[in-house]
Amino acid sequence: MATTDFKDYYAVLGVSKNASPDEIKQAFRKLARKYHPDVNPGNKQAEARFKEINEAYEVLSDPDKRQKYDQFGQYWKQVGQGFPGGGVGVDMGGFDFSQYGSFEDFINELLGRFGGASPRSGRQTYSYRTSTGAGPGGFGGFTDFGFQDTGVGPTTQDSEATISLTFSEAFHGVQKRFSLGNETIDVRIPPGAKPGTRLRVRGKGPISPFTRQRGDLYLKVELQSHPFFQFEGDNLVCEVPITPDEAVLGASIEVPTPDGSVSVKLPAGVRSGQSLRLRGKGWPQPKGGRGDQLVKIAIAAPRDISPQERDYYEKIRAIRTSNPRSHLQNIRL
Repeated sequence: MATTDFKDYYAVLGVSKNASPDEIKQAFRKLARKYHPDVNPGNKQAEARFKEINEAYEVLSDPDKRQKYDQFGQYWKQVGQGFPGGGVGVDMGGFDFSQYGSFEDFINELLGRFGGASPRSGRQTYSYRTSTGAGPGGFGGFTDFGFQDTGVGPTTQDSEATISLTFSEAFHGVQKRFSLGNETIDVRIPPGAKPGTRLRVRGKGPISPFTRQRGDLYLKVELQSHPFFQFEGDNLVCEVPITPDEAVLGASIEVPTPDGSVSVKLPAGVRSGQSLRLRGKGWPQPKGGRGDQLVKIAIAAPRDISPQERDYYEKIRAIRTSNPRSHLQNIRL
């Protein structure tokens, strides 16, 4: 059972860990009556809760199962079956395994190594902390990150983390400080990181218990949302509203880019949804230079207009000769 699948059966029944068998039975009967399917017909949540209550009672009402559950926590079912994935049974005697979060943690202490992984699968989760420059020397407080080992073999000990950056940090580049147990490292994120970018930090992963060599860290980039810019594939995209007269007559408008606003010429008759390309104003490229920025046009009809504006719009409607829906007249199923 994975750590995330662990259920606190005492919490499920609402009793303390020192509860007597009678107290456990009374709590079970009370909850079973409340969530029984006959009392809650068609209620899927009540049905799931009822199954959970039965599962908890099945374990805590059995002295032997309860003793193993108390001692080994989420791994109580694996007692006598060896380590995860099978193997020869191991007699733990009176050893209190509950002080460890997993069998891997138990192995880590036996081997006395940093991090840790199952000898069979090489998979393990690691916790690191990171910060960006806010304090002396350009660094502030730490933020926790969870790293998942991506290894599939006994000698592979690489780890991966998801790191969240602002658009500004990703565009300009940023230095992050990570805390790996008792070790602190500085990592420079180069300009131009995009969603899904994987950055490799050599030799800063966990130590393999077989080769005694350290693997690598991989940082997978996520970008926090921005009120104006966004990514569509590899393109930096924005949406700019224009007025109906600008769409009809054309105009010169100011459009924000990562470097600041630039003047863009709108062609007469531009359509809503049409994209204009600003070459060299997009995202930094891995081999140098910049990509393009796409500007999506959105014609914004004004909601509040003056009497004079309304008068002119009515005059335009009276003399308008075009019908943008003329091609729809014969459409039918």
